[in-house]
Amino acid sequence: MNQKNDNLSISIIIPVYNGEKHIGRCLDAVCASSYSPCEIIVVDDNSTDKTIDIARQKGVIVHQLPERAGPAVARNYGAKHAMGEILLFIDSDVEVRKDTLAAVNEDFRRYPKITAVFGSYDDTPSEENFLSQYRNLMHHFHHQQAREEAFSFWAGCGAIKKCVLMGIGGFDQNRYKKHSIEDIELGYRLCAKGHKILLDNRLLVKHLKQWKFIQMIRTDILLRAIPWSYLILESKYMPMDLNLKLHHKISTILAGIMIFLMPLLLLRGDDLFSFNFVMFIGIILFSFLILNKTFYVFFFRKKGIDFTIKVFPFHVLYYCYSGASFVLCCFIYYIRCFRRIVKRGRHTRNYKFK
Repeated sequence: MNQKNDNLSISIIIPVYNGEKHIGRCLDAVCASSYSPCEIIVVDDNSTDKTIDIARQKGVIVHQLPERAGPAVARNYGAKHAMGEILLFIDSDVEVRKDTLAAVNEDFRRYPKITAVFGSYDDTPSEENFLSQYRNLMHHFHHQQAREEAFSFWAGCGAIKKCVLMGIGGFDQNRYKKHSIEDIELGYRLCAKGHKILLDNRLLVKHLKQWKFIQMIRTDILLRAIPWSYLILESKYMPMDLNLKLHHKISTILAGIMIFLMPLLLLRGDDLFSFNFVMFIGIILFSFLILNKTFYVFFFRKKGIDFTIKVFPFHVLYYCYSGASFVLCCFIYYIRCFRRIVKRGRHTRNYKFK
């Protein structure tokens, strides 16, 4: 498809590991785009299924890593071999819209000072089970409510100027060996260097992933909450955006109180059902609902009252384990800082007495 000379050259980079279930649909959507990329690069992270065969059948460029190294390495490898001036990273379980690439080009043309742009999942997730609907809609909600000038980056569907990515060292492949917050950390580094990142909430893609409960907990705690907590502590920067706004922090405290009171109700039962206690519980619950009003209204309008009621306990649980992870990381981080100070002090005293 011919493009105007003033359009940017966009290389699409798709890292994938054992993605035979979705890679075909992902590539079909990219190939059906109204805006032709200069190339489509699939970087296979040494898959053990039929991912490579499916990708090659689609006629795209396929690179296979000699051993499994993680998505950060795969993205950096693809970026190094890409020809385009703009690198558009897409996850292998994501389906772009026909106008996604055109929207990326438009954003860079309209806002020449930006370095990167990313979007969000749409509000019609592919998988129909409750957890998949809940998780993907929650992601959609937070990105839609966020500020345009972002502090972060999202590689699910995010584009960046190649010269800038190469200049800043790419994704941190040494720190993040698995799929984690390597894209968020990249966004932090970009902002620290004075680069501008745009969150375009019109840039929507469909998530094809099916979420399961244990997988969700593991991902949220081990691959997101803990590494993001350490990133916040080390960078000394906690933004007031996405799911880190002030009302989210207050909600975390309220959720913790609610979880703490549950075993008391089970252990002491009738002794606790005094007027004052019921009033206290009511105030906590009411405050939590008010702080998250727009969140629950969004779910009510999208999925109805029954679905919204089911969301509530998962939402409270999300706040609790995210908050607990941050508190634990703070404790470990400052213990380590204290030990370094003590060790430095001992070294200084030993030096003076020599």
